[in-house]
Amino acid sequence: MSKEFDVVVIGAGPGGYIAAIRAAQLGKSVACIESWKNPAGNLKLGGTCLNVGCIPSKALLASSEEFENVSHHLADHGINVGDVKLDIAKMLARKDGIVEKMTKGIEFLFRKNKITWLKGHGKFTGKTDAGVQIEVSGEVETETETVTAKNVIIATGSKARHLSGIPVDNKIVADNEGALTFDSVPKKLAVIGAGVIGLELGSVWRRLGADVTVLEALPAFLGACDESLAKEAAKQFKKQGLDIHLGVKIGEVKTTDSSVSVAYRDKDGNAQTLDADRLIVSIGRVPNTDNLGLEAIGLKTDERGFVPVDDHCATSVPNVYAIGDVVRGPMLAHKAEDEGVLVAEIIDGQKPHIDYNCIPWVIYTEPEIAWVGKTEQQLKAEGREIKTGQFPMMANGRALGIGKTDGFVKMITDAKIDELLGCHIIAANASDLIAEAVVAMEFKAASEDIGRICHPHPSLSEVMREAALAVDKRALNM
Repeated sequence: MSKEFDVVVIGAGPGGYIAAIRAAQLGKSVACIESWKNPAGNLKLGGTCLNVGCIPSKALLASSEEFENVSHHLADHGINVGDVKLDIAKMLARKDGIVEKMTKGIEFLFRKNKITWLKGHGKFTGKTDAGVQIEVSGEVETETETVTAKNVIIATGSKARHLSGIPVDNKIVADNEGALTFDSVPKKLAVIGAGVIGLELGSVWRRLGADVTVLEALPAFLGACDESLAKEAAKQFKKQGLDIHLGVKIGEVKTTDSSVSVAYRDKDGNAQTLDADRLIVSIGRVPNTDNLGLEAIGLKTDERGFVPVDDHCATSVPNVYAIGDVVRGPMLAHKAEDEGVLVAEIIDGQKPHIDYNCIPWVIYTEPEIAWVGKTEQQLKAEGREIKTGQFPMMANGRALGIGKTDGFVKMITDAKIDELLGCHIIAANASDLIAEAVVAMEFKAASEDIGRICHPHPSLSEVMREAALAVDKRALNM
């Protein structure tokens, strides 16, 4: 007789493990299936985000920022240092230590909430009166077991999209995983893709000494951003030394044991060649929906590999849900987490809701880029009457004190009722500042509401207030 659970979650990334914890908090018997292994061959919870994505990349971003500050900016504070030496092995070990601490933390939370970790690959095999049947297979055939779930949450995440004909060995040609483990700083680094991952990882290795060239197929830079943010970001990245080429068409990529050569056509159609020591391919991600046995329960993916769901993450099969990177919407860890909570509460009979317009986006470059809501261009295309307010970081005392004066905060409101429709930030700590705008939008606040709230002085958060006041042309410090 197979084990039976109220809820079985397939995948233990941010969406999956949070869904499992919330379901357990609500008194359900819960199991979570996960087969991911680290390079040492050890099974780990946390998925791509924790193991080879968000968390390790932010650790390296922080380390590289420290290196750049010591190398180039401490003298501005009257602090002179001698020769700065980079210990790349220790830097990577610090990153790995943070990941290990967090994966152990999820294991603790599973034990605390009495969640069963089923170690292996989950695959649907059919349905019975008792529920959905899922086969969990380990490394050998004898480890296979079948469990029954009254409710299933598919949270299998995504993987890096690779270019056809360009094999990724994660040594010379790397995706996001390999780019986190380079054992030396490449003298010349090529990056295909000027999206979030390409810019973040390109920034890491540029700060550590690499000459970085980014090739982007799209004609516009950061097309999802408000145009004012994209323009400012392009200016800042160029000043930092990132060489970004737009509108290119990638041709043949040749590799040797120690180098790579990328043939491409530039925006004018001219043939070019980029020679580098390493190449990072960062052209987006694709959902992990292969080998799930979806057909066994009457499910199939769309043409892009996503599991179709409704506004509440329910599939066409009763009691089967899907969340995170395997469904429509942005591939963001915090979006997956919110969907995990949503589904767990729906299974419990509650009626939760997610406003997808209030999900923030962040790019962890320097300066950071963050936004929530719609861009000025989107709102104008919709015919909305809007007002905007913008305030520069260079007029903020705290920004001057910490030497982070690049960028600005921009707020967009409805011209008639002043409701906040979007907030767009390029600044130090933008990932933290954006949370105030998310709260404001969730409560349908007006720019005047933010403008009347007392903000601590001196702080970067004052720029949020000033941008809100600027909507009515009454910023106090400009």
